[in-house]
Amino acid sequence: MSEVEEFEELRSLLFSIAYRILGSVSEAEDAVQETWLRFDGSATRPTSAKAFLSAVVTRISIDVLRSARVRREAYVGPWFPEPLLNDPYQDPARATELADSVSMAALLLLERLSPLERAVFVLRDVFAFGYDDIAAAVERSEPSCRQLLVRARRHMEAGRPRFATDRRERQELATRFFDALMKDGNVGGLRDLLAADVRLVGDGGGKAPQLAKALLGAENVARVLAAVFPRMFRIDVSSEPCDVNGQSGAILRDRDGKVLHTLAFDVFDGRIQTIRAVINPDKLGHLGPVADAWAVDRELKQAARERR
Repeated sequence: MSEVEEFEELRSLLFSIAYRILGSVSEAEDAVQETWLRFDGSATRPTSAKAFLSAVVTRISIDVLRSARVRREAYVGPWFPEPLLNDPYQDPARATELADSVSMAALLLLERLSPLERAVFVLRDVFAFGYDDIAAAVERSEPSCRQLLVRARRHMEAGRPRFATDRRERQELATRFFDALMKDGNVGGLRDLLAADVRLVGDGGGKAPQLAKALLGAENVARVLAAVFPRMFRIDVSSEPCDVNGQSGAILRDRDGKVLHTLAFDVFDGRIQTIRAVINPDKLGHLGPVADAWAVDRELKQAARERR
C-alpha cells in the first residue's frame, strides 16, 4: 500500500480526532492537511501509520487549541462548535461513544478541559487508543496520561449530558416540533414538546442577529419560537431537518437555498432540553453558500411592519 493510500484510509479517523479536540471543522481539516504534509515529508516510513498519523494530528490539534482558547475568551456571546452534519469515521463497536462525543453538549464540556486532558480523553475514551500510543501522541509518560484521564473523566462526569438513545424517538420529536412551527406557531403544541427548564441559545459571534441572551423555560421559548419562525417561513426561509452533531436538528436556508443557521436539539425523556442555534456565518461556510442574516432580519422587520 502506498503512502497516499495509507493516509486516505485513515483520513476519516484523523479528522474525527482533530474535530473533537478543536470543535472546528475548518481547523480540523487544516490539521489533517498538515498531518499529510509531515507524513509525506518524513524520511522514514513508520511501523504503524495509524499510530504515527494519530500522534501527529493530535499534537497539531493541541497546538492549535492552545491558541484558539485565547481567541475564544474574547468571543462575543456564547461560543459553540462548528456544526458537523456527518462524522466521517464510523466504528460499529463504538457507535454510541462516537455519537455522544460529537454532540454540542459534549464538545462544550470538553472545552472545560486543558488541551492535554482533552486530547487524552478523546484518544482513550472515544477512540480506545492504548496508553502507549496516547503517551507517544501527547509526549507524556503513561502514568501521567492516566492521571490526565482521571481528571478529564471527573470533569466530564460532573456535567455529562443525557440524550435519548433511540434515534427514531429523536427524529419523531423533531418532526413534531417543526410541524408545530409550520402551523403558524402553535404555542401549545410547541410547549408540550419542551422540557420545563428548556434553554434556547444562539451563537452569532457578533456577526449575525441573535437573541440578546438565552431564553429559559418552556413558556418563554415556545412563545418566541411561535412568534419568529412563522414570520421566517412567510419570507420563504425553509427548514431542512437533519442530524447536527449526532443529534436531531435542522439547517435553515433563505429563499435562495443559502445557509442561514443550524439548530441542534438535546433530547431526553421525550422532551427537548436545549436548542442551540449556530448563526455566526464564519462557522457555516463548510455547509455551503452562506446567507446574509442581516438582510433576512431586515426583511423580517419590514414584513412585520406591513402586517400591522
